[in-house]
Amino acid sequence: MIGPGPRGGAMLLPRGRLAENVLYFVRVLRAVGLPVGPAKVIDAIAAVEAVGVAHRTDFREALAAVLVSRHEHLVLFEQAFDLFWRNPKHLEKLVAAQLPRVLGRTGEEAPPLDLPARLAQAMLPPKAPEARADDEDEVDLDAAFTFSPREILQQKDFATMTAEELAQVKAMLARLTLPLPERPQRRTRAARRGARVDLRATMRAMTGAAGAVAPLAYRARTRRPPPLVVLCDISGSMDRYARMLLHFLHAITNDRHRVHTLVFGTRLTNITRHLRHRDVDVALERVAAAVDDWAGGTRIGACMAEFNRRWSRRLLGQNAAVLLISDGLDADAGVGLAFEVERLAKSCARLIWLNPLLRYPGFEARPAGIRAILPYVDEFLPVHNVASLTDISAALEVRRPRNARRTTSDAWLPAA
Repeated sequence: MIGPGPRGGAMLLPRGRLAENVLYFVRVLRAVGLPVGPAKVIDAIAAVEAVGVAHRTDFREALAAVLVSRHEHLVLFEQAFDLFWRNPKHLEKLVAAQLPRVLGRTGEEAPPLDLPARLAQAMLPPKAPEARADDEDEVDLDAAFTFSPREILQQKDFATMTAEELAQVKAMLARLTLPLPERPQRRTRAARRGARVDLRATMRAMTGAAGAVAPLAYRARTRRPPPLVVLCDISGSMDRYARMLLHFLHAITNDRHRVHTLVFGTRLTNITRHLRHRDVDVALERVAAAVDDWAGGTRIGACMAEFNRRWSRRLLGQNAAVLLISDGLDADAGVGLAFEVERLAKSCARLIWLNPLLRYPGFEARPAGIRAILPYVDEFLPVHNVASLTDISAALEVRRPRNARRTTSDAWLPAA
């Protein structure tokens, strides 16, 4: 059926298998995470009927207007649209109302695309359930003395996980939270009890009491979690751990305010703004586009100097805590590193070093970078699995005087 098009030309109304493929496309969007229900399919078909299929741009915008309800979903929609309708002459074939199968419809190999993992998984065909023989004996297993997969993954090293296990751990990291202890602030608020009398509120109450005795009003200091600054090493030796920890950093950045994340290799990059995006795939894609020195060398001293010069005064106020995630392997052999780490330690309330090398029982601080950092940190903890991330909260709750840094760093120094 032919009718007037939006640009003055003829418009072909959808027929054939277009409605079926629109249904498949909506299912892909639902698998990716977009909130689209069965009613959206009817609206999408009606929108396509209104604009026609003669122009690819009109076709895409019509579907986007119906299927996208939030701004952060637009990036996933565009990626899914380009992958699903990836044949450049596909809309011209719709003129003949012959739409082939969705998967493998052209018989040609499409060029590899850089897509979010869940979008690539949503485009795969569903696995057929394995047939079970009728005469197969059923075996009842007693799970009383077995470990659940979740407990095993919490203790397993990130570097030894398979692709399927990494996907499960990423989902676990997305649900982790980091409860920071609340610290008293300079500002005060009205309180029922306290050691400080609110003279202004008390006098105001006495004025309206008409000579009667007015109760005292009190004020107490407000309590608030301190800022958290994360300095994460993204060098080649930290590549696998940094990619997993970014999912954890994305979760805590969106869970609370005043969390700032900077990554460093040969240079320092602030990625806080990118991690604040609600969608983890889009956030990590923006981080990858912003960072130029991923999986390269490491210049810890130069990056710490840049942080102290450009970011220290902005971020390290109000009893801020710093998480330093690095293996301590410095390409500059620790030149100037001790001075910069000492300056960083004096600027923050807590300096906690998370090092994946600490998981080895016989660890010794032989590299010069590790020897330069150790004397100035408050806590030295491993970070190689999900269970190690839960120890960070306990380390943040402990408070020591500012002049009482760790004195047990000699335990990791090599024997003379």
